[in-house]
Amino acid sequence: MIAFGHETLERPLALTCGDPSGIGPEIALRAWLNTHNDDEAPAFFIVADSAQLARLAAQFGWDVPIAETTPAHARAFFRQALPVVPLYQTVIGTPGQPDLQDAAAAISSIERCVEFVRNGDAAAIVTNPISKEVLHRAGFPHPGHTEFLAELAQRLFNQQRRPVMMLWSEDLAVVPATIHIPLVEVPRRLTFELLVETGRIVAHDLKHRFGIAQPRLAFAGLNPHAGEGGDMGREEIDIIKPALAELAREIIVSGPHPADTLFHAEARKHYDAVIAMYHDQALIPIKTLAFDQAVNVTLGLPFIRTSPDHGTAFDIAGQGRANPASLLAALRLAQRLAFAECPVTN
Repeated sequence: MIAFGHETLERPLALTCGDPSGIGPEIALRAWLNTHNDDEAPAFFIVADSAQLARLAAQFGWDVPIAETTPAHARAFFRQALPVVPLYQTVIGTPGQPDLQDAAAAISSIERCVEFVRNGDAAAIVTNPISKEVLHRAGFPHPGHTEFLAELAQRLFNQQRRPVMMLWSEDLAVVPATIHIPLVEVPRRLTFELLVETGRIVAHDLKHRFGIAQPRLAFAGLNPHAGEGGDMGREEIDIIKPALAELAREIIVSGPHPADTLFHAEARKHYDAVIAMYHDQALIPIKTLAFDQAVNVTLGLPFIRTSPDHGTAFDIAGQGRANPASLLAALRLAQRLAFAECPVTN
């Protein structure tokens, strides 16, 4: 057990396998290699196929003993071996060759990790990358991880929540108000209600999970120059400004700001998170500033979920050169969020 403030951290983190043909299994192996001798590092177990992990470790020549176990015993094994909670499902897992037959394993791993958090067997869930294309071809009905986790919150916690995706790093935190939709759809989906609800969820979790007493939220405009007083679009006038006026009654907000001046070093001193209007407006700056250190955090859920901010990288899977930095950052942040004795300030 690890002494941590006034608490003893007994519950490990639950890590999903992601797509078995992607880089998830190998960065999990490398994450264990990087942390098992560090008493301050978060202990974790992975819900995966132990045979596949053992094959990969042998292929790369990595000294990673595998211990099949239960969540309750994972911490006891962690310093000597990578704890694996077996999937008990067939896994093809050929690196770089995604297979529809592995979709069930990827989904089951997520479900079981959330169940372990609900049952008190794990402190938080960390998810390895999935392939949305593979899952959708297999009949998966959700756009991605975030929406599936909302369904699990309803099913397993009996709580209907709207999840909010935040990309976090030490240098920048960003939230896209609209996410995986075509750019042409953004103006139609951008509503007063959406922005107010998003702002409230972000402020709540920055305060209660990240330990920021008075979160400061900066809102980007949708149009160039934040609309230029209506000359380049009216969304700032008709939607964003009214939402900010409503939120200003409860939290510290500013904007709408021109997006092209919102992310430089001096600007970042004046807010704790940016609410961007669409996916790329949020993700381009953070991936430019912190590509290997950024973490995907799902706000608004009754449990903590983090994830590396990259995809399955099928093109380099099985080569042993995938960088585990973002997964390590996701594991560290999950631990910090799960235990209040280590609040995050941004």
